[in-house]
Amino acid sequence: MTTARGGRGRQTGKAGKGGKARDAGPVARLPEVRLPALRPYGGGELEPEEDYDGLDFSDADFAGQSGKGAYFGDCGLYRCALDETLLGRARMVDCVLDGVRGVGTDLSEASLRGVEVRDARFGGVQLHGAVLERVLVKGGKIDYLNARKAVLKDVTFDGCVLSEADFGGARLERVVFRDCVLRRVDFTGTQMTDVDLRTVAELDIARGVERLSGAIVTPSQLLDLAPAFAAAIGLRVEAPPAD
Repeated sequence: MTTARGGRGRQTGKAGKGGKARDAGPVARLPEVRLPALRPYGGGELEPEEDYDGLDFSDADFAGQSGKGAYFGDCGLYRCALDETLLGRARMVDCVLDGVRGVGTDLSEASLRGVEVRDARFGGVQLHGAVLERVLVKGGKIDYLNARKAVLKDVTFDGCVLSEADFGGARLERVVFRDCVLRRVDFTGTQMTDVDLRTVAELDIARGVERLSGAIVTPSQLLDLAPAFAAAIGLRVEAPPAD
């Protein structure tokens, strides 16, 4: 396990010597969700393979229900309960999930595009094999995230806590962790391209430190990670022998 301190501030992109802008680092495209006037959801259980368009799901309890393969377009899910809800291979496009909560929510092989997730609380959520593109996860807490072999492209985690997240075998491209806490994260076999970890408040890597190629960290984070990097390549670091 390796813990690194967060950076002391974000890169601002202001001009430095010679008038050149400093590199602001990777930038993930944010979702631009503009929901239309939504129709209230009529109630009832979710239906597999159903199409849900322009609906307002407020305070709905979908615990134990199945919406496998369902399509959600231009929908708002507010304060919904998703405990053990089956949403494998579901598609969510231009949706807002605000204040949702769930334990054991199954989103395996789901597709999320142009989605905002705000102040969510999940435990044991299954996202293995899922595809996330232009997704913002802001605030909230996710415990035991299973994102093995998932594809994350243009994804921003902002001010959230990820505890024991598993990104094993996942592909991360233009992923930004901004002011987040990452506890015992697993990067085993992860492929990274333009992954920004500089403003992570707590970077605690349980496994896969050697897979950080393609990520960007601060100098202080690099110093904290140095022992793990040395161990990963079999480098022994010892004090010189006494005279």
